[in-house]
Amino acid sequence: MKQFLWVMQDELGLHARVAGDLVKCVNSCTSKVTLEKGGKQADASRLFAVMALCVKQGEEITVTVEGPQEEQDSAMLQEFFRDNM
Repeated sequence: MKQFLWVMQDELGLHARVAGDLVKCVNSCTSKVTLEKGGKQADASRLFAVMALCVKQGEEITVTVEGPQEEQDSAMLQEFFRDNM
């Protein structure tokens, strides 16, 4: 299991376009990806679950990656977060 923390940088927070791109990125992974904010968890492969977290600018989320290629998937997701969020 790999985990990393991310503080939302985008002034609009985790809005629909970025959430959709995140779900596409996660669906290209072989690992299971979970997001957590404030005790609530979401399956990162489901758009409505991701949107339901209501992540706003400055809020911290925990990203958990579990699976056979978690090292590569975690690195890819960290790059996605840096570039888009």
